[in-house]
Amino acid sequence: MPITTLSIPTPDGPADAFAAFPDRGGRQRHPGVLMYPDGFGIRPVLREMALELAGHGYYVLVPNLFHRHGPAPVIDLPEYIGEEARPAVFARLMPLIEAHTPERVLSDADAYLRFLTTRSEVGAGPVAVTGYCIGGLLAMRTAAAHPGLVAAVAAFHGPVGADGPEDLRRLLSTLTAQVHLGHAESDMTPEALGELERALDAAGVGHTCEVYPGTVHGFTMSDTDAFDPAGLQRHWDRLLPLLGRTLSGG
Repeated sequence: MPITTLSIPTPDGPADAFAAFPDRGGRQRHPGVLMYPDGFGIRPVLREMALELAGHGYYVLVPNLFHRHGPAPVIDLPEYIGEEARPAVFARLMPLIEAHTPERVLSDADAYLRFLTTRSEVGAGPVAVTGYCIGGLLAMRTAAAHPGLVAAVAAFHGPVGADGPEDLRRLLSTLTAQVHLGHAESDMTPEALGELERALDAAGVGHTCEVYPGTVHGFTMSDTDAFDPAGLQRHWDRLLPLLGRTLSGG
């Protein structure tokens, strides 16, 4: 399957990105999926995950979250992000995350979805958004800002609800997409999970929401010491049926 490097126009300059999509010949079009990376950004493991999803029939767009600070990789990363490497990596990463304000998030989301839905390889109809870690929160904010266009949203080990109940209520108030939230065991207590479920129910959001057993934050990422193979597989087992139910042609 092809991977192509892209440049997406945004109000703050071009955002570098890549797309993975099926190589089926002709002019066949595919449902679009916007995939937000975790805070570590675009790197080989994200290309592997995008290719895996593309293999199921989707056009997968993966943007550089921190394009305002330069092309990916914005910071130098070790090939394996273990416990010893994390303090130095996060010291460089946190200022980028803090600078990525809600206004910037939504401005970028508009640009990414405009780009995605006008690609000749992407079919007409709704799209999906998925994300990991901070990308999971961005996925939810994107879906809430584009009701009707985003039919499905999935967030994995994402800090959904971390900004408090009032922010969560605002986020859910405009959401029309079907939702799956896959939490790490270390990220979500049973009490917090119950509160999140009640908020989703109160907002009338169709959803599945669960803690993945035995996982820690970052469990989907095979280049980190948080990686859990069973958690990654469970993520695919939840994500693929969600997309199959909500997008046509995948």
